[in-house]
Amino acid sequence: MLASLTAALVAALFYGIASVMQSVAAHEASNRKPQVADAGGVDPGLLPRMLRQWRFVVSLCLDALGFVAQLIALQRLPLFAVQAIVAANLAVVAVVASLVIKVRLSWREWLAVTGVVAGVGLLGSSAGPEGASQAGVMFKLALIVAIAALGLIGLAAARLRDPARTLALGLVAGFGYGVIGIAARVLNGFEPLTLLRDPAAYAVAAAGIVSFVFYATALEGGSVTVATAAVVLAETLPPAIIGVVFLGDRTRPGLEPAAIAGFLLAVTSAVMLARFGEADHPGQGPGGQEPRNAAVGSAPTSA
Repeated sequence: MLASLTAALVAALFYGIASVMQSVAAHEASNRKPQVADAGGVDPGLLPRMLRQWRFVVSLCLDALGFVAQLIALQRLPLFAVQAIVAANLAVVAVVASLVIKVRLSWREWLAVTGVVAGVGLLGSSAGPEGASQAGVMFKLALIVAIAALGLIGLAAARLRDPARTLALGLVAGFGYGVIGIAARVLNGFEPLTLLRDPAAYAVAAAGIVSFVFYATALEGGSVTVATAAVVLAETLPPAIIGVVFLGDRTRPGLEPAAIAGFLLAVTSAVMLARFGEADHPGQGPGGQEPRNAAVGSAPTSA
């Protein structure tokens, strides 16, 4: 159990660092003018341009390492614990930003960081072993259908006007990230031939592509706080419910209230740190307003 908890924390660390690098790459790769971005739609050239940036390539490697750590965590921990801990990567980003690039955190944000730590501690101490229920083929095929539906919804959402566009794209990306966790949890094994025959493996791959494309699209022209808060909520709540209802996830006997409190505390605190889901806001301007064009990758105080 301790090894799985450590793996979940390592996954949060890697995902947090990767998200900052990807957001910088998304802004540098974007060639849209503001009025074009406001018109909606998905930029088909965004991903190829990002692939030419070293930050993005390194972030993909970190994402891969984070996913391996998440898989290890899912071997022993229930979905509700792993997803909430992974969402805690925003606390990692906030602390690193305060130390490395001298971002000033408000007392509310320090309180949110403390809340994430406390929530993760409660989850770690109260979570039982993963459920024993096995997912059937129909459950895994349903995940693929869900991803296809999310792709269509995301294409429609990309044509909306802000702020509805950013919120909808963030929710689509978050649900996709949630599907990644669910599908990774129900994989039959990790041998190449086993993965080729397992529908859950295809659900993981498809969900990863859909989630990243629509999250990058949301960050390209929308509010980071809105997009990231939507992602955090959508990637934690549905998988937690599905894990309990369909996969048999449970807490340790008598510790259900502690698990619920820890989950809610960790997720709520992560939402409070949503502005750190992107490196576009290294500080606050006059009156507490966030500057909109100060990407960390090009700021004088960058690491």
